[in-house]
Amino acid sequence: MTSEPRLDPARVLDRLRELREHDAPTHGGRILAYVYDPGRPEIDELAHRAAEIARPLNGLDPTAFPSIAAMERDLVAFVRSAVHGPRFGPGRVVGSVTSGGTESCLLAVKSARDRWRAASPDRALARPRLLAPATAHAAFQKAARAFDLDWDPVPCAADGSVSAESMLSRLDDDVALVVVSAPAYPSGAVDPIREVSDAARARGIDCHVDACFGGLALPWWPGVPVWDFRLPGVTSLSADLHKFGFAPKGVSVLLHRGRARHRSQFFATTRWPGYPVVNPTLLGSRSASPLAAAWAIVQHLGADGYAELTARTVAATRGIAAAAAAIEGIAVMGSPVGPAIALVADVSVPEAERVDPHHLADAMAEEGFRIQHQPGYVQADGVRIPHSAHLTITPVLDAVVPEFGAALRRAAERVRGRAPANPAAALAAMRLLGYGPGGRVPGPAAAWRILRLAGAGGGSGSAVPSRLAPLMALVERLPAPVAEALLSELIARVSEP
Repeated sequence: MTSEPRLDPARVLDRLRELREHDAPTHGGRILAYVYDPGRPEIDELAHRAAEIARPLNGLDPTAFPSIAAMERDLVAFVRSAVHGPRFGPGRVVGSVTSGGTESCLLAVKSARDRWRAASPDRALARPRLLAPATAHAAFQKAARAFDLDWDPVPCAADGSVSAESMLSRLDDDVALVVVSAPAYPSGAVDPIREVSDAARARGIDCHVDACFGGLALPWWPGVPVWDFRLPGVTSLSADLHKFGFAPKGVSVLLHRGRARHRSQFFATTRWPGYPVVNPTLLGSRSASPLAAAWAIVQHLGADGYAELTARTVAATRGIAAAAAAIEGIAVMGSPVGPAIALVADVSVPEAERVDPHHLADAMAEEGFRIQHQPGYVQADGVRIPHSAHLTITPVLDAVVPEFGAALRRAAERVRGRAPANPAAALAAMRLLGYGPGGRVPGPAAAWRILRLAGAGGGSGSAVPSRLAPLMALVERLPAPVAEALLSELIARVSEP
């Protein structure tokens, strides 16, 4: 057995810094997805120091570490106040701190499913539906698979908006939970939350507001329709503190209307010879560092601090949307509300003047800005949501709107009139190999061969293609199981030793 030589701590840190040189920049507004930079260095420093203080703690047992419970109480209380959750009475809003938006969504679904099954003996072994717009976060598909619900996505319009009528027409007694977004990540649209939650309440159906993305921005965003616990039909709501709460990954809050709903998310057992296990979340042992960092930031900023940062985000969003509107060939999709916009090709102009959003995203990477490719999506009713480029707008961007706008214009000029990427060669090769439409789902070796045709595994030493437009075009044209196999293989290869 051989091993690498041991390194002294200084060399270990040097190696870590070397690894970080290949990462997308996390500060300065250079990446418009995944990271949330408030543009205030003292917040990062505060988070770092608080996380280190709490590093030895284990969130598994707040009776051993009462500071865990104290910080969770404060965070739940702050988010509850921001989203107008009642503090008293049978509809008192309570909740838990989770490891992130996905865990919050999973727990919301698990809680609703358990309550739906417990409502009637006939439902004990039945499989309920999880109803949501097609633009709802993919975490809800994961929840449906994990907790044995039928996933029922409601088709949206081509601009990513969903009508209340189309949601209400599918409400029935077999729905354990209906989900609405504030806003939806792919489009930035806020779903018709009032209409859906009112109808769900009338039928005794739980309604979850997924505000993981916007929950710490929309409370201070101007002109937003009522979307939170002020609506009596909203029974649960999730909001991520590691997004517009500006905390490190990963920390989120899941709130429920009423203690009974909250308790149904718990797992508890005394049916083993060890210590009694009581988990309010999916995880057992949990790092307290993100919790402590989030707590410190909330204590420092308070509601006024978040209002100030949101105002900067509003200004940045308006500035970037205006910069995009001034460039021929691209357009903002739909009518976004909040800190996200999606750019699409402007189909009202001739093809020679259009700007393909995926070529634009690749060109923007060369300009030093990362925006996110989103494949087009054909829904069950045949309506296609076009492929787009997603932009998450953070406060730090307010200072670089002119620079970003100039980069966007240069990138658009370089790719204007270029046809969307065509995966014809890769699709032909797949057909010859018997994969794809009407064929088999590729295993790891075949998936990698196909990915190589789309530019993966190039000379840069990374499995990820340097330009993503060809891969996104291939993904969009393939049946979902085949595309998912390819993407799973790609991500597996990225970290495979």
